Amino acid sequence: MQKITDSNIQVSIVIPVYKSESILPRLVEKIQAEMIKESLSEKFELLLVNDSSPDNSWAVICDLARIFPFVKGISLRRNFGQHNATMAGLNHVSGDIVIIMDDDLQHPPEAVGEMIAALSGGFDVCYTRYMNRKHPLWKKLGSQFNDWASSKFLGKPKGLYLSSFKAIRRDVVDEVIKYDGPYAYVDGLILDVTRSITAIDIEHQVRLEGEGNYSLLSSISLWMKMATSFSVSPLRFASFMGFALALLSIIMIGIIFIQKMTHPEMAAGWASLIATILFIGGVQTLCIGMIGEYLGRTYLKLNGKPQFTVGALTWKRKRQSDVV
Repeated sequence: MQKITDSNIQVSIVIPVYKSESILPRLVEKIQAEMIKESLSEKFELLLVNDSSPDNSWAVICDLARIFPFVKGISLRRNFGQHNATMAGLNHVSGDIVIIMDDDLQHPPEAVGEMIAALSGGFDVCYTRYMNRKHPLWKKLGSQFNDWASSKFLGKPKGLYLSSFKAIRRDVVDEVIKYDGPYAYVDGLILDVTRSITAIDIEHQVRLEGEGNYSLLSSISLWMKMATSFSVSPLRFASFMGFALALLSIIMIGIIFIQKMTHPEMAAGWASLIATILFIGGVQTLCIGMIGEYLGRTYLKLNGKPQFTVGALTWKRKRQSDVV
């Protein structure tokens, strides 16, 4: 598959696209206005990655690529998820600085200049912190849990919010895309490569149309990907639980033996027995499930499950759009 590359590009903006056909024209116009303001109108590219969106997003991307020479479209053959779609875009960037943002205009393009300036200060990555977040309560609570989990499992620096709106140096991107496994988690890959990270505050915008594409189930799936693809902490937790239960069992056996010796008339407790069996069974099932997650991901990786597959590329060359 031919890649979209241009040696004159300084900034690449990667946006995974899903169910955003009505928002894309306004998004492209706002990004163009910001890049003109930053004097980068001739030195940036905008990669719109269609994650097999069920609406007309790909047709809109093709139209935009014919109108705007900086728009480059990538269409995936099926829906791979936001992080895998982002990896597809990262594999085609040309710029020295890469911006990753969402397609719903909740990430203000006006912050791009400040993010670029932050990297000019010597940092490898610049994340954004949302002020006045416009997400529902369950998403906010989920983010707090994910923040705690990523600190424990990935060694995330304290106080850093892993926003999907970020700027990355090209050499870090080159290291990130070396990962070819099917379960990509971009933030985990970034934290594996560097700790030279800064952050800026931005105003979180209201989504213009529709609802977010992340449901509770997909958020849980993303958390499992983060927990089991980039850390062995869950396995260590399972080992710790096994050791703790074994120790607890020995203590309980000792207590029961002493009670039976001092009170021979004591009847065996049916309720406590059932509760103990259910508790131990539940913990065993949890630990087996964790091990199964690791084995399943290893099996799929060994069998060559693709991270993404590109169906079409479109961008303006000279006077017409070429589709590969």
